Amino acid sequence: MNKLLPLIVASSFMSVTSFHSMAEVTANVAASSNYFWRGITQTKDGSAVSGGIDYSDDSGFYAGTWVSNVDFGNKTSYELDLYAGFSGERGQFGYDVGYIHYAYPDAEGSIDFGELYGALSWQWLSFKASYLTHAQEDQSTEEEMLYLELGASFTILNDTDLSFHIGRSSGDTVLEWTSEDDAYMDYGVSVAKNGFTLGVVKTDLDADDDVKAYVSYGLDFEL
Repeated sequence: MNKLLPLIVASSFMSVTSFHSMAEVTANVAASSNYFWRGITQTKDGSAVSGGIDYSDDSGFYAGTWVSNVDFGNKTSYELDLYAGFSGERGQFGYDVGYIHYAYPDAEGSIDFGELYGALSWQWLSFKASYLTHAQEDQSTEEEMLYLELGASFTILNDTDLSFHIGRSSGDTVLEWTSEDDAYMDYGVSVAKNGFTLGVVKTDLDADDDVKAYVSYGLDFEL
């Protein structure tokens, strides 16, 4: 699950056709000038290198892991994501449901958290909802966070992908993390071709409301 390219709307869903299915294992690597998560930099506006491995089969089941460097201004140096779910198609609609665990193994204290998510897609549109299931043990507020996001992706000149994104984070955990408000919006636009992505992101948080640009390059390959 490549978080380095959050503005690209995924549109490939596997068919639910057979109990006995062929398995596929793929890997990905990427480098980016910045690592944004829901509009907020995870690297203090520094560069990021990431990689992951994914398993999937024709039943729609998938599982994987993804790792990237981070910089939160403390000793935490990397993020490790673990996730699993099911995706498929029903008529013209695609779906994806699953769970993701965000781990920070070298952090001081426990700052790991997990989310359940569900997504629907139709042609060039996608909608996803993510709900916090647990957060760090030392959090002083209630563990509550909901993220809603809407995306659109189009193919334009010379097979270039143009993507738009809008998201809303809300809940007491958002206030705990941002120290500003219990809800905020994030926006993004990107263009991508041949593994290269150029994008801009923005939030409506007072402390982080500048328009920020990033460039990234990623590769996917079968194992």
